[in-house]
Amino acid sequence: MSGVTDAVAAGFRKIISGDPTGAPPWVHEMADGVDAGYFGPGSATWIVHGGLPTIVGGIRALLMQALHPGALAGVMQHSQYQDDAHGRLARTTQWLTVVTFGDTVAADRQCARVRGLHRTVKGTYDVHGMQQAYTAMDPDLLRWVHVAFTDSFLTTHRTWGGPIPGGEDAYVAQWATSAELIGVTDPPRTVRELRQQIAAYEPVLRGDAATRQTVRFIAGVPMPLAARAPYALLFAGAASTLPAHYRRMLGLPSVPGPLIRPAVAALLGGLGLALGKSSPSEQAARTRIARLALVEADLTE
Repeated sequence: MSGVTDAVAAGFRKIISGDPTGAPPWVHEMADGVDAGYFGPGSATWIVHGGLPTIVGGIRALLMQALHPGALAGVMQHSQYQDDAHGRLARTTQWLTVVTFGDTVAADRQCARVRGLHRTVKGTYDVHGMQQAYTAMDPDLLRWVHVAFTDSFLTTHRTWGGPIPGGEDAYVAQWATSAELIGVTDPPRTVRELRQQIAAYEPVLRGDAATRQTVRFIAGVPMPLAARAPYALLFAGAASTLPAHYRRMLGLPSVPGPLIRPAVAALLGGLGLALGKSSPSEQAARTRIARLALVEADLTE
């Protein structure tokens, strides 16, 4: 059984980071740097993003984001998500991980890269027979991506994770920093504000043919054989945490949460045993921070 678990773990590492060890070159580079980063050990962001429920949260965030026609148009018209799904996921993972665990210089560099990519993403999408212009630099569109991401990571951690230092508000407030770094104005800083901002998007959200096409792709994204059944369970777990009206718009069936969620918990527990207590990214960050502490101690002697 351990061999199967190890194979599944290696498969997920490669899907998420692009490397079966989970430590591509950019992860090792996080051992270098000039400071502890925007968050640091023991922060709400480190706890949430360092946990395995983020795997489920990432799937949920993609499903939520697909409900906004502007966000979906940007992905469908300007990315190669169907031809290079793993590459796109690995690049998103790199941004998330470096902003979370890297020093501020590396985090700023990653966010500048994202802003540069966003400058070229523009076009139109259909709204009741009329063309609506969009640009990925639009703060309102950027905010939707951010709140969908924040809500998804928070919801899946609430479902399968442990306590958050400072509580859920602390995570929302801290992760607002990442939003501001890529151009979001007035991101939510409390759970209450997060819910209010999501509710404000309700009139815009829709589930159409393009949405359903995207959902089918997310559900059947290409991956190694050993990872397919576990991924299907994680997908079902992500769907089980969505509001019922979102599931209807996405064309997803009603998911029996009381049956699915314990199975997801068992799967995440098995993956945790195979992957270890902390990710290579967190280990690299702790190496950097320990080195900086030694340097500071030497300077004060």
